Amino acid sequence: MIDKTHKNTTADPKGLIRESFRIEGISSAECRSIFIDWSLSLPNEVDPKAAIAELLEQHKSAPEDHPMLEILRDGLLTPEIKGRRGGRKTRVKS
Repeated sequence: MIDKTHKNTTADPKGLIRESFRIEGISSAECRSIFIDWSLSLPNEVDPKAAIAELLEQHKSAPEDHPMLEILRDGLLTPEIKGRRGGRKTRVKS
């Protein structure tokens, strides 16, 4: 059962994530779009990873296969940094 009592919070100032859990049959693509809108609306002083962790806690009762849960979990991942690409060395022939 999804808890529908959450109000807008610092982690979800517009209630976008909360509303995504209320949309029946929402797709992964729609969740990604909502997530991008959510991330752009976060105040500068809010740490996005802390906000995502808070949202995961708030919506822990959502069905495990809800696409927004996957999007939120992916948002906590740190991308692999592969080092510098390109530069003068690749443009100038020896």
